[in-house]
Amino acid sequence: MLEIRPTCEHCNKPLPPNAPDARICSYECTFCADCVEAVLHNTCPNCGGGFVPRPIRPARNWKGDNYLGAHPASTRVIFHPVDPERHAQLLAAQSGLPPGLR
Repeated sequence: MLEIRPTCEHCNKPLPPNAPDARICSYECTFCADCVEAVLHNTCPNCGGGFVPRPIRPARNWKGDNYLGAHPASTRVIFHPVDPERHAQLLAAQSGLPPGLR
């Protein structure tokens, strides 16, 4: 089950459970759309993969207790701003490969 982390790992922007601009990689590293586009260039600094929009867990119990009340979002903040030089090296090593070919 997704943790639904509360903030962007790079800029620490709040990303509540219903944030439409939250992005995650396959390891659930969490960043805001602005950082993914402008800083990370759709490359996760932790694993090198790409990002997708984070799903929004329903706030209301529509069916089977599959909602935020039964499975709350994480409160654990991971704030680890990206080192621009190291990220540039990762981008260069990938040579522009799209996420599906990395």
